[in-house]
Amino acid sequence: MKKEQDFNLGIMFRREHAPEHLPGFARRAEDAGFDELWVVEDCFYGSGIASAATALACTNSIRVGLGIMPAVARNAVFTAMEIATLARLHPGRFLPGIGHGVAGWMRQIGAFPKSQLKALEEVAVTVRRLLEGNNLTFDGTQVHLKEAELVFPPDPIPPISLGVRGPKSLALSGRVADGTILAEYSAPEYVSWAWEQIVAGQKEVGRDGARSAHRLTVFAFTCVDSQASSACQQLRPLVASAIASGKIDSQIAPVGIMPEVHEYLANGGKQRLEKDMPDEWIDKLCVVGTPEQCAMAIHNLVDAGAQSVILVPLPDKAPDELETFARHFLP
Repeated sequence: MKKEQDFNLGIMFRREHAPEHLPGFARRAEDAGFDELWVVEDCFYGSGIASAATALACTNSIRVGLGIMPAVARNAVFTAMEIATLARLHPGRFLPGIGHGVAGWMRQIGAFPKSQLKALEEVAVTVRRLLEGNNLTFDGTQVHLKEAELVFPPDPIPPISLGVRGPKSLALSGRVADGTILAEYSAPEYVSWAWEQIVAGQKEVGRDGARSAHRLTVFAFTCVDSQASSACQQLRPLVASAIASGKIDSQIAPVGIMPEVHEYLANGGKQRLEKDMPDEWIDKLCVVGTPEQCAMAIHNLVDAGAQSVILVPLPDKAPDELETFARHFLP
């Protein structure tokens, strides 16, 4: 499959799997031939830094991504220290991601900032400058540093990606980051639209706007089955819940289905949406169907601008879903 287009194919270690399953999963992902393994940091589940360190330590070549560290959950210096340490121990293999963090969780732990956008900007900028080896004094809204400097800055510096969704955050990523991570439910139309926002941000600060200068990673819920209808049915509750929540409006708006979404929600709510939404919506928002249909969905994301596509198993799938994906999607 990958011979036709140049992109990275990865797999996610789901938050629902206990941490003790990670070492074996990471080794199997590397042995199978995946380019990347991504771990997550969702509040109250496993630690992202500890998970990334474990996955890197028990493998030899696979790149390990962390999507994402909430910007406000750590002091910017300690975030930079964590990234620098892993980057020096495993040169060229660590792919750190930083994001806003889920607002509800950040409020729950007392870390919600005055401005999520400003907090993310300040953390991204200061972490990057610390990784470059600068002696940094910074007095912002979220970040306050006085003559902070890393003793062991990394070389090379790993690309810092921002996990973001909306237009302002995507433009910010273009201005200050080396890459962007797009969450699950990213249709090709949304990927193309996201690139437009990223490039606009790049141009604001005089960057050339070239896609080659910015790493775009797309997470994709993936369900493969010999019967396309069965695969769609498994994803239907997840997609309906996500759409009904309103949290992915910015992702589905470029697909052009918002009027129909509003009609379904106004006349039956999530239950109506789950029952009656077209399979085509699920096809757009996920990698789903027969192996051939899934391969086409992956290539559609790449055609839209994804440089890395990360296959995300469904929450109720066992870790051995890795072997299913490897069998169908790797040479």
